[in-house]
Amino acid sequence: MPANMATSMLLLGLIVIICTSVSLTYATSSQPNVIFIMGDDQGYRDIGYHGSLFKTPIMDKLAEEGVKLENYYVQFFCTPTRAQLMTGRYQIRMGLQNGVLDQDQKACLPLDEVTLAEKMQEAGYSTHLIGKWHLGLYREGCLPNNRGFDTFFGFLQGAEYFFSHDTPKGQLDFYRDFEPQWQYNGSYATHLYTDEAIDLINNKDPDKPMFMWLSHQAPHAPLEVPQQYSEPYRDIIEDDNRRTYAGMMACMDEGIGNVTEALKANGIYDNTIIIYTTDNGGPVWNSAYNWPLRAFKGSLFEGGIRGVGFVHSPLLSDKVKGTVSYELIHVSDWLPTLVEGIAGWTTEGTLPLDGINQWETIRDGRSSRRIELLHNIDPLTVLTEGGESWSDSPFDVRIKAAIRLGNWKLLTGDNGEAGWFAPPGVAGLDTEEGDVGDIVRLYNVKRDPEERNNLASKYRILVKCLLRKLARYYEESVEPIYTPHFPEEADPCKNGNNCVWGPWATEE
Repeated sequence: MPANMATSMLLLGLIVIICTSVSLTYATSSQPNVIFIMGDDQGYRDIGYHGSLFKTPIMDKLAEEGVKLENYYVQFFCTPTRAQLMTGRYQIRMGLQNGVLDQDQKACLPLDEVTLAEKMQEAGYSTHLIGKWHLGLYREGCLPNNRGFDTFFGFLQGAEYFFSHDTPKGQLDFYRDFEPQWQYNGSYATHLYTDEAIDLINNKDPDKPMFMWLSHQAPHAPLEVPQQYSEPYRDIIEDDNRRTYAGMMACMDEGIGNVTEALKANGIYDNTIIIYTTDNGGPVWNSAYNWPLRAFKGSLFEGGIRGVGFVHSPLLSDKVKGTVSYELIHVSDWLPTLVEGIAGWTTEGTLPLDGINQWETIRDGRSSRRIELLHNIDPLTVLTEGGESWSDSPFDVRIKAAIRLGNWKLLTGDNGEAGWFAPPGVAGLDTEEGDVGDIVRLYNVKRDPEERNNLASKYRILVKCLLRKLARYYEESVEPIYTPHFPEEADPCKNGNNCVWGPWATEE
C-alpha cells in the first residue's frame, strides 16, 4: 500500500474513532432527566382537568402543555402498581396478585427481578427515590438502596402519619438511605419530599442525567394537611375529610410546581421529562372519587385501575403538546419506555417483559403497539356462587380477573355489586349498588367507560376467546407470595430495632 494511501487510511480511522467518541459522549450528556411523580390513592376525578371542585393549577398546566394519557391503566392496589413500575412485568409473574405487602410478612419484590432503577443506573443515571416504597422490608436486600437507588429519603410501608412519620403504635418509619430520621417529627411529609427533590436538583451532577421517583403519600390516608391548604375550601366543600383531602392535593400541586421551577432555575428543564401517574383508583371511604367511573380502589372495574396520567416536557414533538392520547398504555410500559425510549439503553438482562416501549407513542403521537392488557388474575379471591352458564369455560370464572383486548374488557369473579359514587356537589346518578348479576362481564370501555352495559351474553364467542386468554395467563402465573404474618418477630419495639420499622429477618 502506498505511503500516502496508508496515511489517508490512518487519518480516516482516527476521524471515525474521534467522531464515534464525540457521538457517544454527546449521547450520554444529552440523555434526558426523568422526574417520575406518583400520587397515592388519588381518585380519577380528583384533578382539576377531570372536573374536581378543588383546583390543581400546576398539574393542570403541565398536563395542558404536555400529553394527557386518557386510556392509561395502573393496578388496583399500591404494591402491585409499584412492582409493575419497577419490573415492567405483570404481577402474576411475581406472586403479587392479591394485594399489598405488609410489614410483618416475609415477602418483598422478588430479589431476582431486575428493577427500573438498576437499569437506569446501567444507563448512566443517578437514581433517587423520595417518599413511599411499599415493596417489602423484611430483610436488607428488599430495601430501595439495594434495588437500584443511589439515594432514598422516605418510608418503607404503605402509610404513615404525615407530621410524626410513625405508625399507630408509635414506631418510626422514616429513612435517609439506611439511617432512621427522628429529627423530622412535626414537619409535613409533602413539604419534606418537595424540599428533598429540589435539593437533589440543585446539587445535580452536571455530567450525569438524573432519574427521580418522587413517590408521594398524598392524598393517601391518614388525611392530614396544614390548615393553610384546606382553609380556602371551607365555603366550597362541607365535608371535613373531603376538605382535608382537597388541601392535601393542593399542597402536592404546589410542591410539583416548586420542583418544576427548580428544574428551570438550574437550567435543566429543557432536557427533562416530567411524568405524573396515580398508583390506583381512589378509595371512596377516604374521600377520594373516581366519578364517573365505576367502583374504587381494590376493584378491577375502571374506577379501581384507570389512572390519572400525563407527560410534560419540551422534548415532546410540537404536534403532541397540548393533546390527549387515547392510546392504550399500562404502568408496566414505563420500564421499557424509560430505559429504551428515553435513556437509549437496553432492557437486556431483565426477566421477560410485559411492558412495551411507548416513547414514540407519547412523544410523537404514533399508535401504540399495545392491544392487549392483563389487568389481573387473583386466585385467592374466588366467588363461591354464580357462573353456571359458563360451566364449559376454559377458565374458572369464579376467580377474580380482568383482561383487555382492544376496546373490550372482560371481568370474571365479580357479581357487580360495586356502583358509581358522585363526589359532593356533583349532580348525577350516584348509585352505590351496581347491576348485581352474572359473574362474567363484558364491556366496550370506549363506548361505555362507566361499565353500565354488560354485553357478555350478546357476544359469547368473544367472551370465550378472552377466557382462553385468561386461561393461558393463569398457566403462566406463579403462586401468590403473601406469607403468614409474624407480628412478634416484626415488631420493632420487641426485636431490637429501637422502635424503628426495618429489616427483621435474615432467612428467606
